[in-house]
Amino acid sequence: MAHATYKDLCIDAVDAHRLGAFYATALGLEWEKDGQDALLRGPTPAHTVWINQVPEGKSVKNRVHIDVHTGDVAELVAAGATIVNDTDFRWIVMTDPEGQEFCAFVRETPPDYKLYEICVDCAEGPPAEAITTWWAKVFGVEAETEDGKNWWWIAKLAGVPFDGFSFVDVPEPKTTKNRVHWDVTGDRDALIAAGATLVLPKADGRGWDVLADPDGNEFCVFAPKD
Repeated sequence: MAHATYKDLCIDAVDAHRLGAFYATALGLEWEKDGQDALLRGPTPAHTVWINQVPEGKSVKNRVHIDVHTGDVAELVAAGATIVNDTDFRWIVMTDPEGQEFCAFVRETPPDYKLYEICVDCAEGPPAEAITTWWAKVFGVEAETEDGKNWWWIAKLAGVPFDGFSFVDVPEPKTTKNRVHWDVTGDRDALIAAGATLVLPKADGRGWDVLADPDGNEFCVFAPKD
């Protein structure tokens, strides 16, 4: 039985309006200002991406990053991205205008919504297999992998407009708060009983709890609406 459903995606930014404009282009969404933050919208609530203004800039490689479909890498560069590696992989490693990593997959005919998947590094704790299995149980799906590979994934999530989540083992440990995270709708206490840790309970007008998965990745939990 699933403990939660995917709600939306959140990306930290020092300049949320600038990054909002960039990811609107990169993901094929419309964006608007929401105070200091930026809000990206698409055809369903699950397309929503929040670009959240934070005081601290990027200091280490992102442990959570996104992969995007694109028909033209030049369009991403024109919007403010930088190419980091376009030779060693079947995808192109890039950074957004604030230096946060993402990967671009060139398609002959990319979809209108260009978020491909969310990728999570795993180390210094449960390996990728364990974290993938944990999130698979949270979402009520099966964890998948390929023989001999060091990555796992979950896919076919109900109502989710992108392919899914990938988890890969890396040598470096998590050292700071993730700048990319996702929100879920679900039962906070059930998630804690399943192995999540309460980081910050809802309070002072904040209508959600902040939890961390068994590998320390933060995510926000919103109670289901009555």
